[in-house]
Amino acid sequence: MSKLANKVALVTGGSRGIGAAIAKRLASDGASVAITYAKDATSASAVVKAIEGAGGKAIAIQADAADAKAVAAAVAQAVASLGRLDVLVNNAGTAIPKPFEETTLEEMDRMVDINLRGIFVATKEALKHMNDGGRIIMIGSCVGERVLTPGLVAYSATKGAVKMFTQGLSREVGARGITVNNVQPGPIDTDLNPAAGDWATPQKAVTALNRYGTVEEVAALVSFVASPEASYITGANLTVDGGTNA
Repeated sequence: MSKLANKVALVTGGSRGIGAAIAKRLASDGASVAITYAKDATSASAVVKAIEGAGGKAIAIQADAADAKAVAAAVAQAVASLGRLDVLVNNAGTAIPKPFEETTLEEMDRMVDINLRGIFVATKEALKHMNDGGRIIMIGSCVGERVLTPGLVAYSATKGAVKMFTQGLSREVGARGITVNNVQPGPIDTDLNPAAGDWATPQKAVTALNRYGTVEEVAALVSFVASPEASYITGANLTVDGGTNA
């Protein structure tokens, strides 16, 4: 029996990178999965086809995480299409790396809208439908606790807020058996943060393992947190960062 059999998961920003890996892993562990995507319908379709090709069930829903109405509609559509909601993975996020003094107000607003406000909206909507014993999982960042790489001031502030949102919400929904946890990746090899080049050098240097992580390594932790085995873990900030914050 797969550990997530008969469960339904919604992964925001699931068309590529860490989100796509999480969607595929949850599906491989038995869950039916809905993913949201902002613009790239082709990539979202490829994730759905990969899951279906492996015998799973998945749907893709267009919804920019910065658009509150679209996010609310996506949650409702996921429940209507798949019948229920057991797991929410708030993965959608963005970073605009540059020195803080050069960061524009529009760029700050964009990061706040996606990384924080988008999570607020998705979570509030999901809780209307989520079954008791459900799972809410944030994809934060190790820089939400400790910032070692220049250029991430505003981004790290949003991820620090996600950390505190996780801890606070866990207290409010615990009576329903719903757990709320924050998975905090370090340097992970994705299109947005490739493990090569000038930007990668300082990030790799501060890890204890002297390497970038893989999206599959993040997805493995998310799958565990979503499973019945993690039923007594809540309000936790679980860092998968190769020792960056050690």
